[in-house]
Amino acid sequence: MKLPAVPEPESPDKWEVQLRKGCLELAILAALWEGKLYGLEILRRLESDSDLIVSEGTVYPLLSRLKALGLVRSEWVESDGGHPRKYYALTAAGKKRAHEMAAIWARFSSSMGKLLGPLGKGHK
Repeated sequence: MKLPAVPEPESPDKWEVQLRKGCLELAILAALWEGKLYGLEILRRLESDSDLIVSEGTVYPLLSRLKALGLVRSEWVESDGGHPRKYYALTAAGKKRAHEMAAIWARFSSSMGKLLGPLGKGHK
C-alpha cells in the first residue's frame, strides 16, 4: 500500500510574498490617501513607505480593478516632460473602503501581535 505524499512546507519567502500580495490593495489605497499619483509614483511610495517592491505588471492590473470597482478614478494629465501621465486618485467610495480596510488591519495586526508576543521573547 502506497502512502500519500506529504506536501512540502512552504518556504518563509513564499509565505512572505503571499502576505505582501494580500496587503497590496490596502497599500495602494493608502498610497493614494493624500492625493493623486501616477503609476510610477505609486510604485515609489509603496517601496519607500512600506518596503513593498512590486512590478508595474502587478500594480497596473490592480489599479484597473480598483477603478472598475469605483474605488479609484483616473485622468490623463499633460506633463512638462512631454508625454501625458495617467494619474489615479481615490473616490469617496475608495476613501470609505480604505478606512474599513485599515480598521480590519488594525484589529488583525493587534490580535496577531498578542498571539506572536511570546515568540519575540526568545521562546522556542
